[in-house]
Amino acid sequence: MTKIFKLLALVALCWALSACFEEPLYHSQSYVFGTLVDVTIYGENNDRANYLANHVFQEFQNLHNRLHAWKPVSENHLSEIGQLNAAFAAGKTPIAISPDLAKMLLEISKLSEKSDNLFNPSIGKLIAAWGFQRDELTPVHIDATQIHTLVQANPRMMDMVVTDNSAYSNNQALKLDLGGYAKGYALDIAATYLRQQGVKNALINIGGNVIALGKHGDKPWRVGIQHPRKPVAMATLELGDGWAIGTSGDYQRYFMINGQRYCHIIDPRTGYPSQHMQSVTVLVPPQATNQSQAGVLSDVVTKPIFIAGAAQSSRMAQAFGIEDYMLVDDQSHIMLSKTMARKIHWSDASVQYTTLP
Repeated sequence: MTKIFKLLALVALCWALSACFEEPLYHSQSYVFGTLVDVTIYGENNDRANYLANHVFQEFQNLHNRLHAWKPVSENHLSEIGQLNAAFAAGKTPIAISPDLAKMLLEISKLSEKSDNLFNPSIGKLIAAWGFQRDELTPVHIDATQIHTLVQANPRMMDMVVTDNSAYSNNQALKLDLGGYAKGYALDIAATYLRQQGVKNALINIGGNVIALGKHGDKPWRVGIQHPRKPVAMATLELGDGWAIGTSGDYQRYFMINGQRYCHIIDPRTGYPSQHMQSVTVLVPPQATNQSQAGVLSDVVTKPIFIAGAAQSSRMAQAFGIEDYMLVDDQSHIMLSKTMARKIHWSDASVQYTTLP
């Protein structure tokens, strides 16, 4: 063999070896649920990973279309939630709903009850009154009389009756908005699908709600926690197989009036946006098959803790079986549960925080 052919053979061998040792990491993004969605798959070839991720995105889009509280699927065609809300507003006549939506609504009702109704997806009319049922947020005129009237109507999930894949409401003020549930539910749907397809290692992120499958090679998946007042991660955490993390913050959807921030997390008791927290993060372990799953809990549990505030945070977390959580209050004070404090890695080693009892 001539020197030139030996050189070419060596180059080809080097290319082949480099391909063999290239990290099998696939990453794709899309925009669903009004936020950026990331799907990362480790250990699958690119074509298969692309197929799986596209299926996940398609499922997310279908779910988004079905559960959207205020956008029709197309002209003159309401979403499933839109049709249900229209029926609720018209009276007590039951309307047929799909089996999976019936299960969702029953689950949501149980979660709402656990939260002392602080997690209350039946306050869609209040959410609309504050201008949060639209894509572009701008300041709104605060109609105190309207807000008082909607609070007095006291819509709750228990006003809704779901039986035999049909539903009706005993309270015409009830209007569903599943924005605090749908992303978490979608995480669980995606995780289940990928496991069924034999995927061992993946990370799914829907706007800060994240669930992990397996590992990133020989290391756990590592995720960041958004700083509520800076465009950086304030800390990182390792996510084990089946664990999920979720953050709710006043920086995600809000508007300002006279220097006052009004965010999308509304206290059903007052009808006004909650203003004593900047962010709440919860870390959720895998759940038993007969319970709400980690993705759902990562989305749901942050809201009642955010509304209840630091003094009631431990009680509210315990109601959902959550041990790991972190709060940043309106004065930027950081508070963590004892178990969360042992798991978190700060971006700034000098950060000061309080451990909650």
